[in-house]
Amino acid sequence: MPELGLARVLYQMGAAIIAVFVSQAAVAAPAAPAARPQLVLAYGDSLMAGYQLRPGEGFAPQLEKALKARGRNVKVVGAGVSGDTSTQGRARLGWVLAGMKQAPDVVILELGANDMLRGQPPKTARENVDAMVKTFKAKGARVLLAGMRASPNLGRAYVTEFEALYPAVARANAVSLYPFFLDGVAAQPGLQLADGMHPNPKGVGVMVARILPAVERELDKTR
Repeated sequence: MPELGLARVLYQMGAAIIAVFVSQAAVAAPAAPAARPQLVLAYGDSLMAGYQLRPGEGFAPQLEKALKARGRNVKVVGAGVSGDTSTQGRARLGWVLAGMKQAPDVVILELGANDMLRGQPPKTARENVDAMVKTFKAKGARVLLAGMRASPNLGRAYVTEFEALYPAVARANAVSLYPFFLDGVAAQPGLQLADGMHPNPKGVGVMVARILPAVERELDKTR
């Protein structure tokens, strides 16, 4: 029966050669590329910039942490500048977008509070916010427009005109509106810094928790 012994040897050698080729192919096969994280741009003033807060305590990092805790592959980039009016935010928008390696999927736009605090015309803020929304949409981003409320001491006419600009811009551009960025934090001393205007870390956490469902809806619509 020497033929059977030879056949067995040849079979084992062939199997070994095939195994070597399979293992080499497995090593050589490129790994599947990791999915690109969705990018959220948080664009605004000191409320976005984390005024007087430590690294990791501001809106952008807390929002990113909350989204990742819900299993989302996402990066939140903060682009807030303390003191910015809507005019200043509009002026820097071009170079901010030009400097981004990845176009944002979702933009949370929050500007106008400093216009109000300086008593500037709501009409100006409306024109600027409208222009920024249009720019973001032209880049292919979904926009979540964050509204703001006016101080009552500015008078009823001013308050009415100012607060109306956000829903008006949202309707005109068919974007989503988050009515009040400081919802749950305004007039709550335990959630604010000593200035009574800006959120403390706990206050930012409240803001993030409240806006989170709206942000997730926008992220889902980009898929």
